[in-house]
Amino acid sequence: MILCYNLLLVKMISTQSKNSQSIEYPSRTVARAERAMRCSPFRLYLFVCMGSTSVPIQAIASDSGVQHNYTKRPLSELGAENALVWLIQVGILRREVDGQGITDSFRLTPLGRQLVEKYEPNGGIIPAPSLLDLLSNTLTRWLRLPF
Repeated sequence: MILCYNLLLVKMISTQSKNSQSIEYPSRTVARAERAMRCSPFRLYLFVCMGSTSVPIQAIASDSGVQHNYTKRPLSELGAENALVWLIQVGILRREVDGQGITDSFRLTPLGRQLVEKYEPNGGIIPAPSLLDLLSNTLTRWLRLPF
């Protein structure tokens, strides 16, 4: 946890020079990803850690997610996996791959890094979703609409 906090401080200093190299995403893609992040059961600290290292599902699920300050409440492994897979589908996360294939760990994508950089100045807090955000995210997730 201290390692991720130190990496957060270093990252905050170095991000100012990296912002000019950001990938431009369509506004609808960014809006959907932001909404999914706001509606997720995860704290910004998890995404900061995923920006520097892969995080295994065992560290996120159950009480360990709350202890590591990764989640807002304890999640079952299935619930954590479902939420993480949704964030993969909207482009925030990717699964970590090793020499044997796909692992049970997750990392940020470039889009995810941009969102983390956006929310870091807010005191490390992802804004709470509105009722419209929750409804739209739920419908999009269930129906798998492209917007």
